[in-house]
Amino acid sequence: MATVSWLLGVSIKLKGKKMALKYYWSKPLKKMRTSAVRNSEIHKTSKVESGSQIVNVTMGRHSFCGYDCEIVNCNIGSFCSISSGVVIGGGMHPMGWVSMSPVFYCGRDSVRAKFSQHQRERPAVTEIGHDVWIGRNVLVKQGVSIGTGAVVGMGSVVTKDVDPYAVVAGNPAGFLRKRFSDATITRLLESRWWLFDDDKLIECAALFKSPEDFFTHIKL
Repeated sequence: MATVSWLLGVSIKLKGKKMALKYYWSKPLKKMRTSAVRNSEIHKTSKVESGSQIVNVTMGRHSFCGYDCEIVNCNIGSFCSISSGVVIGGGMHPMGWVSMSPVFYCGRDSVRAKFSQHQRERPAVTEIGHDVWIGRNVLVKQGVSIGTGAVVGMGSVVTKDVDPYAVVAGNPAGFLRKRFSDATITRLLESRWWLFDDDKLIECAALFKSPEDFFTHIKL
């Protein structure tokens, strides 16, 4: 019995080491896929993780999007946190036409046939404010505006505008609460702290846990 227990213990340890090696190997392999960024301006302090496709996008300072995102025709502010698997923007089919099939409008599509080359309406630009947190696997319809400081819960489908500092979630995404009182929201928006240079942010950073202490420091 002692021998069996010893062998079982060795087997478990070896299995654990193999699992650990697989985990550590998976991380660089995940990053090796790279990202596809086209016709976009990503600030040098911001990051687009591998597997993401970014087209016609601007992204401000110190923002990031996670792995396997698809973001098209979108303006993203500074200090935004966009989780993995998020889809923002993209085309829409012409529901008012006789057919919605891409075989009747111009552009490259999944199907090869083209019976006509009708122009569709230009995709609307989606606007993401500053310091916005978008959870994992969120879908955002083109043309929607998500206000500064807003939070979108994971798996949500955003079809309407989201107010600044609102927390929304669900399918379709619905209002849950505000992060702060109206008075505090007004002062945060007036502070425009996301425009502070890095030196001023370093000066204020220790106070960011307390809006009131922050307001006192900047004399707002």
